[in-house]
Amino acid sequence: MRAAYLTLGCKLNFAETASLQDALAREGARPVREGEKADLCVVNTCSVTDVADRKCRQAIRRMVREHPGAFVVVMGCYAQLHPDLLAGLDGVDLVVGMEQKGDVVRYVKERMARRALPGQQPAAACHEAIAVPTRDIRTFVPSCSRGDRTRYFLKVQDGCNYYCTYCTIPMARGRSRNGSVASLVAQAEEVARAGGREIVLTGVNIGDFGRSTGETFYDLVRALDGVEGIARYRISSIEPDLLTDEVIDFCAASRAFMPHFHIPLQSGSDEVLRLMRRHYGTDLFAEKVRRVCDVMPDAFIGVDVIVGMRGERPELFEESYRFIESLPVAQLHVFSYSERPGTRALAIPHVVCATERHERSQRLIALSEQKRKAFYARHRGAVRPVLWEHAKDGHPFHGFTDNYIRVTLPVGQTVEDNAITPVRLGDFAADGESLVGIPV
Repeated sequence: MRAAYLTLGCKLNFAETASLQDALAREGARPVREGEKADLCVVNTCSVTDVADRKCRQAIRRMVREHPGAFVVVMGCYAQLHPDLLAGLDGVDLVVGMEQKGDVVRYVKERMARRALPGQQPAAACHEAIAVPTRDIRTFVPSCSRGDRTRYFLKVQDGCNYYCTYCTIPMARGRSRNGSVASLVAQAEEVARAGGREIVLTGVNIGDFGRSTGETFYDLVRALDGVEGIARYRISSIEPDLLTDEVIDFCAASRAFMPHFHIPLQSGSDEVLRLMRRHYGTDLFAEKVRRVCDVMPDAFIGVDVIVGMRGERPELFEESYRFIESLPVAQLHVFSYSERPGTRALAIPHVVCATERHERSQRLIALSEQKRKAFYARHRGAVRPVLWEHAKDGHPFHGFTDNYIRVTLPVGQTVEDNAITPVRLGDFAADGESLVGIPV
């Protein structure tokens, strides 16, 4: 069976798709090759913005056009929020909600067995939706895979108990739940046996780890650090109020946790943070950044920011910009606010027009580039270890340092895929996105 996969959205979605691909491979499904028509198409959707919804619908229609007669499965956040809408799209056979995503392989085998035999007229799409209300989502579905990447993505947590006014994720993913420390350590040990060197911890709100098991995120990082064979761990994203000093200090002294944090801020204005119903203020955020920098001076810190939230008057955006500008962080991930049905933000007065949202977004993107290039420039001349990733044909080898600086080998030089070697960081590469690494 030939299968085509498409993932939209976050690293958690990527991890779940990759694990499903592994499971289907064990049942005899192989990835479709270029130019082939797939027998099975899987689309893992995102619904974080209205643009994401539109891209999902476009992706599904494109899959149906490119692989006529294929069995089409849709899963992910958009599938949970609007299962019947997606099931009604031309060519869609099955829509699977969050509670059922661990049973996708079984559903596919059962439904495809009913399809027409090879050589016969393809069966009409089933248009079936299997989902329960979000309040009834209880199951934690494990996921650990790398897909076609070097790094593995280990899902440690799912769902969210925070109900920020702009966000639909709790409505799509359900309440916070997690695997046990023992089960996650076992998965990391399996990665080590398979030759994996780096694992990225993923989830919706991973600092909330332990709701299901009575454990803590600190318990988890301590246990994972002891897994032999894993050289690197990265924490994909953790809320500032859940990033404890205990965790920061442990990562600074640990064997394998990298000097790399991604901490969502969303706004540098305390008034906007209150409108968002975030669980912290700018003072706490700044304190967490200072703490990381004190114990890990070379740490890469990424920050999420939302611009154009309802209620973000011009003076509040300027306040936010100045605060973010003052932070010793390395990069911003900038998102324009999107109106989401069912969210409490819709009751907030003062709507920021699309043009103003775009202009604010562009200012922050420019600030991000300044900060990233300054962070990179500060490390030129330093020797740092790089995990090398698989190089595409005709492209130079690249990888990332422990503190997440992208490094490119000089043209013509090669290195073993998945190896960790020291390099001296040189000038910016021609693309401006990486530093040239000189092997030492």
